[in-house]
Amino acid sequence: MVRRTRIKVCGFTREFDLSGALALGVDAVGFVLYPPSPRAVTLERAAALALLVPPFVTRVGLFVNEDAGLIGEAAREACLDCLQFHGDETPDDCERFGLPYIKAVRVRPGLDLLECAVRFRSARALLLDAYSEGWGGSGKCFDWTLIPHELPLPVILSGGLDPETVSDAVRRVAPAAVDVSSGVESAKGIKDVARVAAFISGVENGEARPAG
Repeated sequence: MVRRTRIKVCGFTREFDLSGALALGVDAVGFVLYPPSPRAVTLERAAALALLVPPFVTRVGLFVNEDAGLIGEAAREACLDCLQFHGDETPDDCERFGLPYIKAVRVRPGLDLLECAVRFRSARALLLDAYSEGWGGSGKCFDWTLIPHELPLPVILSGGLDPETVSDAVRRVAPAAVDVSSGVESAKGIKDVARVAAFISGVENGEARPAG
């Protein structure tokens, strides 16, 4: 079976972890350029890690209300293929760099995801995560029934995913992609390659057994 749900692993800080995930065939890797995060890397580290990424694997930089100059520099130095915005950025803020971008949305009851999708219609996808007071990933699941079936943008599902939950998520939501960070870690910023492998297997199992 050919896997159709794309897999992004975010928050790499070490070459060993990144090389292991790449060997397993992940589709995208994320570098956190948000200093308050425990998974944050400097621009220099992101650039060094990006050198390990082979062609056709997407290099994603994660930003939160960051200065445009730094984003542009990071995009150049780390050869980013895609930008991921988690803050209060406007569509103009996201579009100004001329790169594909993903807009993260913290989902909670009452939030109009259809309105978000229309507002950020230029995004490649909406990354849906659980609501939290702070920025960045929550590490928690949210109510997947809040996702409209007619959402006009691809969905990247995030929030609380791990090898144990991702099969059910893929079956029930059928997202274009899944995004994981803490769910495949042994400690903050330290990826467990065995858990990455188990996560990939979980995605494949979810595809093999559709919901219903």
